[in-house]
Amino acid sequence: MRYWRNRPVTLLAALCLSLLSLPALAGPYVLLDVGSGRVLAHENAFQRWYPASLTKLMTAYVIFRELQSGRIQPNSPVRISQNAANEPPSKMGYPVGSVLTLDNALKIIMVISANDIATATAESVAGSESAFVARMNAEAQRLGMVDTHFINAHGLPGPAQFTTARDLAILVHALRVEFPQYAGYFSIEAVRNGKSVKENTNFLIGRFDGADGMKTGYICSSGFNLVATATRGRRTLAAIVLGAHSQVQRAEIAADLLTRGFKAPGLGGPNIANLKRYGAATEAVADIRPEICSQEAVAQRMKERDDQGRLILTSPHVHPLTREPQVVAVGLGGAMGEEPAKPRYANVPIPTPRPAYSPPVAVEQGG
Repeated sequence: MRYWRNRPVTLLAALCLSLLSLPALAGPYVLLDVGSGRVLAHENAFQRWYPASLTKLMTAYVIFRELQSGRIQPNSPVRISQNAANEPPSKMGYPVGSVLTLDNALKIIMVISANDIATATAESVAGSESAFVARMNAEAQRLGMVDTHFINAHGLPGPAQFTTARDLAILVHALRVEFPQYAGYFSIEAVRNGKSVKENTNFLIGRFDGADGMKTGYICSSGFNLVATATRGRRTLAAIVLGAHSQVQRAEIAADLLTRGFKAPGLGGPNIANLKRYGAATEAVADIRPEICSQEAVAQRMKERDDQGRLILTSPHVHPLTREPQVVAVGLGGAMGEEPAKPRYANVPIPTPRPAYSPPVAVEQGG
């Protein structure tokens, strides 16, 4: 048995992981072979972390289970309540009483990470946000996500909203294995709402060979999180990256992990469900706000953008998008049983983005 970054790995795994140099790692991560469920690499996989918008992966899982049961349909209505409209950005800003299809709601949740749509969907699917959250926690328990608890469907932070890289890997495995028919929701390059086009904040989509999902998340206390999947041939890998210091860093760490994973044979390593707990036993949730949202940190992230404000990725595994992103249209209307004569769909708003930086006392959320 050899040791790699202070934890045991098999000799075969160590050989596989040595194929490329390590990326600049910032926080916990897991590299998973989705088909076999085997863990190819991991670090601090049991450290509790704020999921931010990665929460919406469980939101999607609960919805997929409901779709599978036949209790709801892709054209089932999602209505915007006052409670949903009150959610902070990122959000769509549709007026109270607006109706969209569940299908469009899922596309918006996965690409734009709109908190108001996540809440409205939870209410529409389960009757109330609290009932939906109870389903989220029940599914987490059933899947064996032993260090995960949810308090909402969107990921805005609270002390009782936490997960781990290990638990997220279990969720990713369930999503991809149980519901391959819905994988397309996670690989959309951009959505158009009226005249506004928003690209997926997972910058590996369209830029990393084989990238096909899944979700980003950010709050000051968690840093920049990313679940990234890619498929080459018949093999799908997932990189769960938590606590990166920027959008660029999380994308490049994930790209490096996935590249190493595809060069490894995929043998050895425990199944994600059987990964043995390690590290200090603690129920504390890591909070890296001072590292992420200080003025110095924000200034450093600004250096990762060009004069037009576009992110500069230098990883050799990530190539520029030399074409226009493939856009999927979303919007209001079209839901089963809606009454189109009512004039509540006029003046479709432009999505409201999360501010680039909020003072430490504020609550911020986004991709």
